[in-house]
Amino acid sequence: MRRREFITLIGGAMGALPTFAQAQQANKIPAVAYLWHAANPDEEVPYFGAVRDGFAKLGYIDGHNFKLIHRFPNEKPEAFRSMAAELVSMNVDVLMGGGIAAPYLKEATATIPIVFMFVADPVGIKLVQSLARPGGNATGLSNFGRDIAGKRLQLLKELVPGLSRVAFLINSNLPATAMYVEVMSSAASQLGMELQSFEATKLDEMEPAFDAMVKAGMQAVTPEQGGTNFQARAIIPKLALDRQLPLCAYSRETFEHGALLSYGPDQIETCYRSAAYVDKILKGEKPSDIPVEQPTKFEFLINLKTAKALDLKVPLIMQMTAEVIE
Repeated sequence: MRRREFITLIGGAMGALPTFAQAQQANKIPAVAYLWHAANPDEEVPYFGAVRDGFAKLGYIDGHNFKLIHRFPNEKPEAFRSMAAELVSMNVDVLMGGGIAAPYLKEATATIPIVFMFVADPVGIKLVQSLARPGGNATGLSNFGRDIAGKRLQLLKELVPGLSRVAFLINSNLPATAMYVEVMSSAASQLGMELQSFEATKLDEMEPAFDAMVKAGMQAVTPEQGGTNFQARAIIPKLALDRQLPLCAYSRETFEHGALLSYGPDQIETCYRSAAYVDKILKGEKPSDIPVEQPTKFEFLINLKTAKALDLKVPLIMQMTAEVIE
């Protein structure tokens, strides 16, 4: 074979083959990165596992057909910011985050799709333009509203005779705190109650906050959703019970350590649904076109042992409508 014919033959064959870069792209598995809020996976139980389970239910296996990356900023604003920037620099396919992390992700990128969950007011904190048409690079699931705030306070009032002063445990470092305070104060006012905020931005500030509640004459307490209050979910009920303060939690996970009652969305289901949102985006849908999902399934829980310790009687009608823990 003459040299010119040989070169032509090889050149044609090479042209029919994909380039190395194209082959890499074809074999690339999608990468999804979750920016949590606590210090490690154990502090994110059970949501850490629920997110993984949500993907598994849809056929996504970490390390096999997709990659799931995690970062844990331990409630530190500077860590949220640096870790969000790090994840964006990895050029992942989708970013995920809860109510605290999502604004940091949004600040870090306007192009990589973001799926959020546990966000109280996605419009108010400028994650989306509207619930129906998010309009940017973020969409996801909300877990709070004026009706939920009113229901929690109403249930406390029905359980605690003469209730008029309720403590609201907050962390002003969180992006939605001002909205929570406004909504909860408005709901309390409509029910003829006074709501007073008490701050705890770190775990070691919890006990002084509860002592301040007692000194201020508070008769019950309810925490702001997420962040430090979730990290302290095992100690908050004990601090409340030791001071004879009826506690209304906001989820099963913050209730099960001894709160009097809880009313809120099914948070595990929210984790599953967040994986479904990522699945839609990986299959080509744009976050700007996927409506924000609001909670439709709520859990009402009462702990009769805690009620007895507080010398409170739970009306039979309440026991019939709630999931009762003996």
